[in-house]
Amino acid sequence: MRLNPALARQGTYPFVRLAEAKARVAATGVSLIDLGVGEPREETPTFIREALVAAVRDEPVSTYPAAVGLPELRAAIAGWVGRRFGAVVDPDTEVVPTLGSKEAIYGLAQVVGRPGDAIAVATPGYPVPARSAEVAGLEVAALPSRASDGWLPDLDAAPWERLAVLWVTSPGNPSGAVAPLAWLEEAARRCRRHDVVLACDEAYVELWFEGAAPASALQLRDRRLVASFHSLSKRSSMPGYRSGFVAGDAELIGALKRHRPTVGTAPQHFVQRASIAAWDDDAHVVETRARYAAKRDVLLPALRAAGLEPVGGPGSFFLWLRVPDGDDEAICARWLERGVVLTPGSYLGAGGEGHVRAALVPTLAACERAAELLHAA
Repeated sequence: MRLNPALARQGTYPFVRLAEAKARVAATGVSLIDLGVGEPREETPTFIREALVAAVRDEPVSTYPAAVGLPELRAAIAGWVGRRFGAVVDPDTEVVPTLGSKEAIYGLAQVVGRPGDAIAVATPGYPVPARSAEVAGLEVAALPSRASDGWLPDLDAAPWERLAVLWVTSPGNPSGAVAPLAWLEEAARRCRRHDVVLACDEAYVELWFEGAAPASALQLRDRRLVASFHSLSKRSSMPGYRSGFVAGDAELIGALKRHRPTVGTAPQHFVQRASIAAWDDDAHVVETRARYAAKRDVLLPALRAAGLEPVGGPGSFFLWLRVPDGDDEAICARWLERGVVLTPGSYLGAGGEGHVRAALVPTLAACERAAELLHAA
């Protein structure tokens, strides 16, 4: 077969490597507490599940969902954007529902960018934007993000003259860094100057531990060339539902709408109905934040006691920690043998070496057990 050579260059997806390591240790009988992969394991709120069941019952004949999504879902999304960010988006021209945010993030490189163009991503960071760019035949420009710069990508390092997309994740993965609105304004200004799309992955925007609520690119005064990506996976504990949206520049959203019928990634109608219930309710998100804060309060002292130094920001449900001797893979291997799964920072790109990421996704009881193991060692 004439496989895309980008597949061979990329190697194994980082979390497949982590899954393989977990399977080897679990096979020896060790019970694992998984702080590695950022998959929420909180119960999906009852009212959301009931909305899903009602939608299945009320649709005896299942039809293909339209790529633009249900008007009611787009209206619910616009309503949440208005309540949360004080921003007005047109549900008909500036919003498109997606099958979670991951597929939408991956798919942007199919729509924006021409041969010879580059896509800029922060490193260390979420690997999907870079991997999608490589498969699309675009160059990847890795922008260093450092503790000294608040773990935000170095805008001066971007190859602006050949750039098609600048990716920003806020709150950051893995660092938890939150981009101030003034920083986003400056990034958007540079993007407009060079006809570059500012793509903001804001999947964790509802999760923070201290300070003001994280800002969104949807709050920018000028949203030309801006795309904001959101998900219900973290906000509403709905990872298996695969429901999110992209909002922003009407021309860009229009291009996505033209492309998406080809790939057929609209959420099923019953998922969209459940999503309407989720976006319409804010109270359950406050409860979700409180649960993650309780888990952080349990784990952070134990991780400190184990010699790991917190160096990340106040957002997301990740803890980003510096390793005392700099060998992140070795310390993760040692803790894996003891039953605590952490992600080596080196799995997440250049600059991640010497750090580990802990995801606050197990139950509070499991986090308490992990803390006991850390303290005991």
